[in-house]
Amino acid sequence: MSDQTVQPINAIGDAKQEVKEPTDPIQEEFDAGKGFLAKDEIGQAAVAFHNVLKAHEEKEDQNGIANACNQLGNVCLAREDFDGALNFYQRAWDIVEAEDDPMSMLVLQTQQIKAYQGLKDYPKALDLCLEMVDSYNKDNNPQGTVDILEVMAVIYQESGDVAKAADTLRTIGSIHSHFKHKNIAESYNQKASDLEATV
Repeated sequence: MSDQTVQPINAIGDAKQEVKEPTDPIQEEFDAGKGFLAKDEIGQAAVAFHNVLKAHEEKEDQNGIANACNQLGNVCLAREDFDGALNFYQRAWDIVEAEDDPMSMLVLQTQQIKAYQGLKDYPKALDLCLEMVDSYNKDNNPQGTVDILEVMAVIYQESGDVAKAADTLRTIGSIHSHFKHKNIAESYNQKASDLEATV
């Protein structure tokens, strides 16, 4: 047996941490922008994402442009500039639709719905919700369907259509009932009844 000393495991870990991967300044700025947005530092987030967008435009990186536009849309949403948000989301949408990226399309539709809610354009918000329900049904994704139906129930309430809000809550209840989630199903049916009692 050798009498060499064995390097402690934690020393190996430390050595690995000293070797840093070369960083991408565009990605760093993108991450910083997301941090600013999370902390509600909207002005700094806008500057960061604008710089990221310009950098990706110079490189003609369509995926990067779509991500930057999505985040700039989120900045506009936070500022309650709903038209501005929709413009950025549309630019991102054009790219992800051309690339046939259904997951990104669903994310963008969720954000577009919020913008239409902000504009009180409930018909457009509901149209997008129905498109998403259709997508989730095709993908056999009951959780996604339930999530978007909850959004629809809120939109119906905001628009003053209590009957449709209650119907939507009962639909959610029936989905849970189908999956034998008895207590959850009953809670949605109760929410529907409570809502109707307010009219």
